[in-house]
Amino acid sequence: MASWTSSEFLYEEVKPPGIHFLERFKRSGKLSFKQYQGMVFVLTFIAYIAFHATRKPNSIVKGTLSEQPTGHFKGPKNGGWAPFDGPDGTALLGQIDLAFLSVYAVGMFVAGHLGDRLDLRTFLTIGMVGTGVCTAMFGFAFWANIHSFYYFLAIQTLAGWFQSIGWPCVVAVLGNWFDKKRRGVIMGVWSAHTSIGNIIGSLIATGLLKFGWGWSFVGPALLITFLGIVVYLFLPVNPPAVEAERDGTEVDSTMRLGNTITESFLSSRMSTGFDRRAVGFLAAWKIPGVAPFAFCLFFTKLVSYTFLYWLPFYVSQTEIGGEHLSQETSGNLSTLFDVGGVVGGILAGYFSDQLDGRAITAGGFIYLTIPALFLYRIYGHVSMTINIILMFVAGLFVNGPYALITTAVAADLGTHKSLKGNARALATVTAIIDGTGSVGAAIGPVLTGYIAAVSWDAVFYMLMTAALISGLLLTTLIIGEVKTLLYGSSEEDEVDAASASRPPIDVLI
Repeated sequence: MASWTSSEFLYEEVKPPGIHFLERFKRSGKLSFKQYQGMVFVLTFIAYIAFHATRKPNSIVKGTLSEQPTGHFKGPKNGGWAPFDGPDGTALLGQIDLAFLSVYAVGMFVAGHLGDRLDLRTFLTIGMVGTGVCTAMFGFAFWANIHSFYYFLAIQTLAGWFQSIGWPCVVAVLGNWFDKKRRGVIMGVWSAHTSIGNIIGSLIATGLLKFGWGWSFVGPALLITFLGIVVYLFLPVNPPAVEAERDGTEVDSTMRLGNTITESFLSSRMSTGFDRRAVGFLAAWKIPGVAPFAFCLFFTKLVSYTFLYWLPFYVSQTEIGGEHLSQETSGNLSTLFDVGGVVGGILAGYFSDQLDGRAITAGGFIYLTIPALFLYRIYGHVSMTINIILMFVAGLFVNGPYALITTAVAADLGTHKSLKGNARALATVTAIIDGTGSVGAAIGPVLTGYIAAVSWDAVFYMLMTAALISGLLLTTLIIGEVKTLLYGSSEEDEVDAASASRPPIDVLI
């Protein structure tokens, strides 16, 4: 049993109770390393599916909440729900989105810092169950006939904090079990949880909307609460916690020096010179590549989350083939954007592995986002078929780099050579990159709430500009990777050579 007692940590790490239960059915009494990897992949995958599923009801019910009432009672049957059914309804909904995403962005930095110091299994469970409670409380307003704007604002603010716990935890746990060699493909497939979660959340929310908008929140809330319990019972945080073995090499509870269970990432964590101290916030910013990718994600996520929160509403407000679609049909149609995102994430991961160029791949997808958005706005209304095709293509190019940067890139940088064996940087680096991106995610939807009231054309111009800036921020990294492909040397190798005689990045900063 693993027990970390260093003063840097605030917990004692133990084997999950569900693992003890499963081992009773194994003749050898222990699970294999690959079985643990499969378990980690599946559990973190479904965990983040649940996180994203709970974010979709807000976008699905926007049209219902902001609809102008036809009677004295402001309920779902008569249109609208005060205070969102007035002329400033979309702006108020935008403010709620801003509150959620602002707290989510700030909470990401805090959660990443704590994630490198707390038991990730327990911390992740708290985030999932807390998210479930907040999502259910938002829907509770339907039955309690609550119309206070500040009630909805408070609930979404609290939900933002619990949601921020999820991402640093799942990326750190996955990074503990998979090395860098095939990380792009593995995490490209794994990153499909974002789009699949959006799809599942949309289908649940739209399917339950006919019974009343409150049910659209309760369904995803029950899902994430149940899965949070499953995660607590079964998730193995890292190999030492479960005394995992690979290639005949045992990784014991004290992380004995000299044991190497795999190359690259895992070797840096388990081999001679393993440093248990967590990397500080400012030190993590100094890791080469963290700042450019973090600011790139600011604009990339601005585009992605604008679609996440406003695409169903946009579709319902736009004539497609000469007619307006219902709220339910608009919600279902918007899932095709996320289907494209699944394909985009996998392709981005594959190409980045083949080229050994994360920045080249991300930049290529980002620049192709601009014509994809332009075509969708100009020709998306012509017919349902054209809308479906262009929405799929837009989702592919928008979510491809978003998935790549938040998974494989973050994991790569969290185990960068400049750390020289220090292993506890993954959650912090992940939080920096995705936290910075989440600031953009907070700004995009709220700006859309105001700009859309004037012109949807202006919204799309804003998104195309954001994509352009995002691509330009990677210029230096792209040039460096192109030089590596052409001449066989990398800027990172030069940095490593220059820093070989220097001490590693100060982990305590």
